[in-house]
Amino acid sequence: MEMLSLQNELSGNAYPGRGIVIGKTPDGSKAVTAYFIMGRSENSRNRVFVEEGQGIRTQAFDPSKLSDPSLIIYAPVRVLGNKTIVTNGDQTDTVYELMDQQFTFEQALRTREFEPDGPNYTPRISGVMHIEDGAYNYAMSILKSNNGNPDACNRYTFSYENPVDGEAHFIHTYMHDGNPLPSFEGEPKLVNVVNDIDEYTNLIWDNLNEENKVSLFVRYINIEDGTYETRIVNKNK
Repeated sequence: MEMLSLQNELSGNAYPGRGIVIGKTPDGSKAVTAYFIMGRSENSRNRVFVEEGQGIRTQAFDPSKLSDPSLIIYAPVRVLGNKTIVTNGDQTDTVYELMDQQFTFEQALRTREFEPDGPNYTPRISGVMHIEDGAYNYAMSILKSNNGNPDACNRYTFSYENPVDGEAHFIHTYMHDGNPLPSFEGEPKLVNVVNDIDEYTNLIWDNLNEENKVSLFVRYINIEDGTYETRIVNKNK
């Protein structure tokens, strides 16, 4: 698979929706994840990321303008022991709770499907990173309607064992802007990653569409000892 420029993938797409990047730094020392949200409506744009324990939660920037919290207020990132869970909805809680009961990532997501927001039927995208004793692997998932048909749910899981230094995978909810919004197609895109968390944070944030971007979370986890650094950027301040 050809490695794509994450900068170009973002700058060339006005509305990828929500996106997850997971990978490994070129020097092999850090596991990397990023999660961003975008919005077209006032309700979707009225959000910020706030830290919650070892993870984050979305929160209304102006509570008086929050019209429907059902699909926009959730915990995108939670940590379960040596596992970091990143998703675009409340399935974060599903994965956390069921993996805590010894279900697998894939089994947990079999209890969920795409979002009930017809006609878009936004895909649920999810990732889990597992770091233990200096070893690292990750998996990504997408649950989507069958070409816009909500009677069928298509489920795809992608597992990456012994990730290669300097490689990351990027999955997002929409191919591009549209009405209805077209769901992501294919397997996660192979994209570049850098050693410095601030450089990567700026690369992602600066190339997201200025009008539609809302918030960004980036975390670099030390594979040897599990310590981590986090960056959060919110358009609303």
